[in-house]
Amino acid sequence: MTKARHERWAPGAMYAGLGLTVIATIALYVDRATTHLLADHIRGGYPAYADARVDSAITTYLILLSAVGALGVLAWLWTAWAVRAGRRWARPAATVMLVLGAVVGLTGLLTKDTSGETGLAVGTGLGRDGSLPGGPPGRRAAVETTASGMTPR
Repeated sequence: MTKARHERWAPGAMYAGLGLTVIATIALYVDRATTHLLADHIRGGYPAYADARVDSAITTYLILLSAVGALGVLAWLWTAWAVRAGRRWARPAATVMLVLGAVVGLTGLLTKDTSGETGLAVGTGLGRDGSLPGGPPGRRAAVETTASGMTPR
């Protein structure tokens, strides 16, 4: 008996989601080691924070987002297994997992923290207005100073 078209591509789509979840989780650690966009975003929102406090905030974000990423990986693996095994509840469960993941992601991107900025800007460096690096024009100088080590003119 041949499988329906959606039964053939569904696990592949789930494995693609799994791959994107892993990449997004690893990107946090790559950023910490290289570009420091999250650190710049935190410094832009809280210019009075000392380096130790910024590092503490980054560590908190890494722990929280790593846990979310690990849960996402488990959810993708579980739903892909269920679809491949032909479980009747698999498609609704996969849909629920996708919606939950989207809600968690959007909550992180859209929730404002106590500085008035979003906690995690899109791309962890783009502000709501799309400016680079870090946010509205009033905060650019502080972020650019910390990012480049030079004060803009």
